[in-house]
Amino acid sequence: MQRILERGQIESLDHISIARLRLPPTDGVFGSRAARLRKLAAGAISGTPVSPELSGYCLLMADVVDAQNGVFASLIDVNADPEHPDQDTLDLARQHGMPTLPAFGDRPAIWYTIFERLLIALEPTLAARPQLAPVLAALQVLDKNTLDALADAVLAQRTEALDPAQAPFVAAALQVLWTYRSSKLALKDVPALETGTLCPVCGSPPVASVIRIGGQSQGYRYLHCGLCASEWHMVRVKCSHCEKNANIAYQGLDGRSNTGDETDNGQKTDAPLTNKANDPQKVIRAETCDDCHTYRKIVNQEHDYEVDPLADDLASLMLDVLVTEAGYTRASMNPLLWFGAPE
Repeated sequence: MQRILERGQIESLDHISIARLRLPPTDGVFGSRAARLRKLAAGAISGTPVSPELSGYCLLMADVVDAQNGVFASLIDVNADPEHPDQDTLDLARQHGMPTLPAFGDRPAIWYTIFERLLIALEPTLAARPQLAPVLAALQVLDKNTLDALADAVLAQRTEALDPAQAPFVAAALQVLWTYRSSKLALKDVPALETGTLCPVCGSPPVASVIRIGGQSQGYRYLHCGLCASEWHMVRVKCSHCEKNANIAYQGLDGRSNTGDETDNGQKTDAPLTNKANDPQKVIRAETCDDCHTYRKIVNQEHDYEVDPLADDLASLMLDVLVTEAGYTRASMNPLLWFGAPE
């Protein structure tokens, strides 16, 4: 006989049984992300068509992510350990419900070394990508003050202050630093924030969301941080920007718009569609909200085990175009893809 839970019991279960936070693994996320980007660029993901132009950019970013992976591994050097927060800092964050490793504010000095190592790691790619040479040359001569100003603009997503060609490399170095630092945290170090729309580790917005499989995360939706790669639980059919749930829909490249096939906490919305696994039309969709008129993409590990929220978001630019034409605004940027400020 099925057991029916009262509302208070469901809320209690949400806090006890569901993994509220998924920190990045200690070996990082970059190796698998680079492989995913190359697979997407090759058109090997059914349901995510990639144009030749975007394919070339995904391959370039795969090289950048490979470089990130190498720099991340180099941080095991004794002299390269980014400053871990002391116990007083951890206690203060827990006491006030603040991000443990806030993105804004002073950065550890190792930040400059990470940026330098990233550019050096990319030098072997110049033979195959000569067009990249002037971009890397310009980045190599930046002084610390200018680099810090660019980093601040990237974190604040101020496109008017950024060169779209340079921004992905600054963002890539920041990702290495924060992913490394967050991978060293314990779950108990990270408090829940009052808002569910920002990363509890660093306070950054999510780049996309992902439905995970396996263990306590089975079937639940997590928002994926574009900076530190941490993931935090948010129930499905809830806007990840304004947190309302009355006017949510899911838009796919097949032209379907629906509100009826998303579940969480064992509860279904009305008129569910087929839940068969490996449906290419459900690997990635745009979750749109008619209350705030924004959207954010959602990828589904139930339909493709290898999904990477950031990589799949980057490669599905066609979906951005269609949803934007329908009148929705993207809720936050992908750190590896920047456009110039509108004129």
